[in-house]
Amino acid sequence: MQDDIILKISYRLKEIRKDKRITIQELADKAGVSKGLISQIENNRTIPSLPVLMNIVQSLNLDLTEFFKDLSSKGHQEKVFVIRSSEYSPIQKEASKGFSYQRMLTRNIQGGPVDFVLLELKKGARRNKMVVTDAFEYKYLIKGRIDYLIEDKNYILEEGDSIFFDGRLGHSLSNIGDSQAIMLVVYYFISND
Repeated sequence: MQDDIILKISYRLKEIRKDKRITIQELADKAGVSKGLISQIENNRTIPSLPVLMNIVQSLNLDLTEFFKDLSSKGHQEKVFVIRSSEYSPIQKEASKGFSYQRMLTRNIQGGPVDFVLLELKKGARRNKMVVTDAFEYKYLIKGRIDYLIEDKNYILEEGDSIFFDGRLGHSLSNIGDSQAIMLVVYYFISND
């Protein structure tokens, strides 16, 4: 399996920034880059150039040796991964109320980053605006009933249904069921090559 160092770097940046209680805007200002770039790097949406990465690391008041310590791929040649539910990590992907994301696993697979996420939508939760992602998205509805709006077409999903689409299309979703909805989400990020 291809090395996932780039993904580890993005998560390390986010963890250190949060541990130091530095906002994305504060880090962007210190590093002389945009807030959007920091967010994209932290969320595996883009790969920074080496000079930009070095500047961000130094803006976190770390030396490069300390930052890259323990990021090697040694010991990560496993072909089978067991991820316990206690190892899932909450992530903030959007500000919509009633949306709760937990990252289950992120890996580089066949040259592209893949993110496996569990999304819980509270009863009545809805995204009020269309969003786009630089990923192909696969969603499997484990529980509940949702309405997916992609571009100008609605797709109603019931328990056990799934949907696959290019996330660069504007999309939004709403929990239209009588209870919480739970979805398995797989993002396969699109390279800009």
